This record gives sequence, C-alpha cells and structure tokens, in this order.
Amino acid sequence: MTELKQNIAVCSWSLQPSDADDLVAKVQAVGVTKVQLALNDHRGSAGGAAIAGKLKEAGIEIVSGMFGTVGEDYSSLDAIRETGGIVPDATWEENLQLAKDVADSAADLGLSLVTFHGGFLPEDTTDPTYAKLSDRLKKIAEVFAAKGINVALETGQEEASHLAAFLDELAMPNVGVNFDPANMILYAKGDPVEGLRALMPHVMQIHLKDACWTKTPGEWGSEVVIGTGEVDWVAFLDILKAANFDGAMAIEREAGDTRVADITAGREFVEAILAV
Repeated sequence: MTELKQNIAVCSWSLQPSDADDLVAKVQAVGVTKVQLALNDHRGSAGGAAIAGKLKEAGIEIVSGMFGTVGEDYSSLDAIRETGGIVPDATWEENLQLAKDVADSAADLGLSLVTFHGGFLPEDTTDPTYAKLSDRLKKIAEVFAAKGINVALETGQEEASHLAAFLDELAMPNVGVNFDPANMILYAKGDPVEGLRALMPHVMQIHLKDACWTKTPGEWGSEVVIGTGEVDWVAFLDILKAANFDGAMAIEREAGDTRVADITAGREFVEAILAV
C-alpha cells in the first residue's frame, strides 16, 4: 500500500549519529526521507536546530520528536519500573521542566507530535500511583497543548486494554499512543496484534521494531531485526491498512552494532509486505 510505504521513517537515536552530517548520511543510507528526532541527549542522539537545518537541506522531513525522561535506568525490568517516565517523585519537577523545554524546541521545529515513555501504569486503578500518573500526564499534556503539539505515549509497560481505558478516562484530546509492537513482547504485556486492535483509536504514530519473547520470566525479551522476531507483521500492517492509518511509522533499532544494515533490512521487509 503506497500510502503506508511513504510514511516509513527512522528514529534518529537508532542511527547513533556522531553529528548532523553523520545523521543525514545514515538516514539517506537506510533509504528513507523521514526521521523522528531525539530532542534531548537521551540515548546519545544528536538533536536540535543545527541538525534540523542539515536535514532540511537534504530533503529529509522531521515527522515527530522524542524525549527521554530524567533518571531512566533500562538496565533491568525492575530498574525501569522504579525509574521510568514521570512516576518517580525525585525527578518529577526536573521532568516537568524538561517537558517545557522540549515543547519549546518542538514548536521551534514546527513539530506537531512528541513521544515519550510515561512510566509504568499500575493495574490497580485505586493505587495512588495511578492517580499521580494521570495528574502529571495532564500537566505535561497541557504544556504541549499550549504549543499546539500532540503527545504520544510509548506502549509496552502495561497491557493494551489497560492503557486504552486509562486514556479514555484521561480524556485529553492531544494525548495518544506511539504503538511499538516489540515493546509488548519485550515487557511481556500481551500480543502486539491484539494490542494494536485495542489501542487503534488512540494511535498517533507507530514504531516499527521486532522482538522475541523471553524464556526467563522477569527478564527482558530480546530485540531483533524486523522480520526475524515474533511480531506477526502481515496481520499488524493489515490493521493499519484497514484503519486508513496515515501517521508516521518510524523504524527503531536499539541493539546491535550494524544499525544501518539492520534498519535497511527492516525497511525492505516491511515494504515487501506492503507491496502485496
């Protein structure tokens, strides 16, 4: 399907660019003309106005931004549960200021969407953390709404049906989902195809990423090259086609030492499915 193919992008941080010129060269090397740009130093990505200028000169469109919250520790599932997103009290004020700074940067770049991990949402809606996350997310949503920018939460740290119910209750029109099928597998939070069906009304952007289920409960699954993992890509992409999804689909790769080759292989795999 041509429309979906045209929306394939790449996450800037996945390319581990050393500078603006390196980012341009790597985006071109993987064969796309769209990029999701990291807006702070999280995961070592180069970002900002200088890179934006280089991208524009090269005919590369910035489709959205991303920011990583202060204090995130992805060394283990337990660590990210404690430190992830806007749940920890110790980093909340700093993260609120970060959101304000990112919103300013995103507005300067003319972006309409920024994504981030909100943090683990408790299964028990009476858990005080549930209300705290809701309140803090509303504050951040208002920061971005004031700039005319949507906010999309990364998926995977809770089951899709639970996140859908949370968003319905939150009822913030500029808050949606950046759906990452691999994260559902990495966090062992349910089948990504069924998850996409449950969250489709809220989906603003897709991360194209693949993974294999863990064989050791309580540990991460493993991220792999798109097409070599356990995401049912034909079924996944069929849902997007049926919904006439017109948002960006950004390829993300966070493991391995051959990022350009891996991302290129993933792009070719997805494009082959869309061509049928």
